[in-house]
Amino acid sequence: MTTPNVWAPLAESVLLLAEQHQWAMRKISSGWWELDEPQLPPGTDYWFVVDGGEPTPDPRSPWQPEGVHGPSRTVDHAAFAWSDAGWRAPPFGSAVVYELHVGTFTPGGTFDGVLSKLDHLLDLGVTHVELMPVNQFPGRRGWGYDGVGLFAPQNCYGGPDGLKRLVDGCHARGLAVLLDVVYNHLGPDGNYLGRLGPYFTEAYGTPWGPALNLDQAYSGEVRRFIIDNAHLWLRDYHFDGLRLDAVHAFFDRSALHLLEQLTEETAALEVELGRPLTLIAESDLNDPRIVRGRDAGGYGLHAQWSDDFHHALHALVTGEQAGYYEDFGRLEHVARALRHGYVYTGQYSTHRKRPHGRVPAGIPPKQLLGYLQTHDQVGNRAQGDRITHLAPANRVQVAVALVLCAPFVPMLFQGEEWGASTPFCYFTDHENPELGKAVSVGRRSEFAAFGWSPDEVPDPQDAETFLRSRLAWDELDQPEHRQTYDWYRSLLRLRRSRPEILGPPTAVRYDESSGWLRVERPKTWVVANFGEQTHACSVPAEASLLLASSRAVRLDRGQLTVPVDAVAIVALDQRARSSNAIAKKS
Repeated sequence: MTTPNVWAPLAESVLLLAEQHQWAMRKISSGWWELDEPQLPPGTDYWFVVDGGEPTPDPRSPWQPEGVHGPSRTVDHAAFAWSDAGWRAPPFGSAVVYELHVGTFTPGGTFDGVLSKLDHLLDLGVTHVELMPVNQFPGRRGWGYDGVGLFAPQNCYGGPDGLKRLVDGCHARGLAVLLDVVYNHLGPDGNYLGRLGPYFTEAYGTPWGPALNLDQAYSGEVRRFIIDNAHLWLRDYHFDGLRLDAVHAFFDRSALHLLEQLTEETAALEVELGRPLTLIAESDLNDPRIVRGRDAGGYGLHAQWSDDFHHALHALVTGEQAGYYEDFGRLEHVARALRHGYVYTGQYSTHRKRPHGRVPAGIPPKQLLGYLQTHDQVGNRAQGDRITHLAPANRVQVAVALVLCAPFVPMLFQGEEWGASTPFCYFTDHENPELGKAVSVGRRSEFAAFGWSPDEVPDPQDAETFLRSRLAWDELDQPEHRQTYDWYRSLLRLRRSRPEILGPPTAVRYDESSGWLRVERPKTWVVANFGEQTHACSVPAEASLLLASSRAVRLDRGQLTVPVDAVAIVALDQRARSSNAIAKKS
């Protein structure tokens, strides 16, 4: 049984509507309104009415079965029969993360659909599944970053029980589950928070409108709203961690920054639950304070996405130099990322027209995620192009090897493991035609910096844009896609069998003019050739070839030969023999 309450500090009156009845609520401390009765059973629909206005969904609604504009519905979280007692996630430092979008991952686009593909993820070598946002967003198709029902799992994905089945099923198979959450803004469609209280402030501007109120009057309850939401997913839905979207867009001048408060309270929750919880930030600040420990003056998050590593690899592989890629494109940048985590550690950024970043001193590489593709870097292109649409397959395979043999926690984006031909476009389903039109027009104007024509940008509101983005699983039966899949799987198996590949390199050497790069560790070398001629180098006499992307790679009497757009991984110790399985590309 549930008695809903609501925070509305500036309201003069609040009514609870449920079961064709209404009850006047009473105001208590800190601007909250509550009732001793009625006790609403699970499955009851209800609304709040503030100062005689229109009925409004609960900001903390656990379920929005009729969408963002419909009534809230009570949920009994204790009723679900979990089977994961004693579950503990694998160590994040040795994780392999797989990012997916529930709506396009399978034909049905549901939580149960994801469950049906767990065998594939396990065969690939994944340890952590990361879901793009699943809280309630407008309509039946969307990325989830314009969600407004932060406490309610998306109705068309399967609602609360569907999400719990997915997490429980992953744990039963040994897979940890992470959730992408968005606290830097909310979408405009169905966003009723302003009716209830000062959740937003005009003190700061963001690309999405007013900022969340993190440090102005009444901000204490807004911060509580965010942290309680984070802990709902970790406690009631058993997630193993959260990925926090765009924390550089948090405007907070408080002595205790929201991120530090979140990590502090999550550490306490971790003790209460008896299992490890991971907090991962997305930030473009190149500021090590994000992941530095709280005892050393940092915010204490466990890990951070590393866009510099992505941008360096992408620009090198594709030759793109538009937009933020103008700061990248040389082997030097890839080498800096492999050595330091960030490429820009205080140098002048041409794109930003100012110095950017600082040296991440004392930050181990396992606190950074490395990737070649993400929902952002694919979906924020005009046509949702994947890296395999932009560069030769051989060259992409070299980049994949550098990602999976980097010292960072690797992350894959759905379908990249078989070189999916389907794009991943930006799509929405706003019911308001004026808002839908504004989104479509705005999306086209965003791409001017990259030189893309508005005519190249699919309409986000067109259902076909969404349908084109669904993965085509039958591609795995095609030889060229299966070959790509085998390359990913072989690299991930190598990571498990040669744990020294996970460590930081002792040296990263390269020759800009010749186009070769070598990542050295005491027992292994990764030798990549992005140049225009075959690269040859000397290796210890006892060296053996572990893995190669081309049959033309040769290792003979201490001489390694790597053709153009190929990569070789070499063992320097005697326990590895040439009889080891070698994945080759014909």
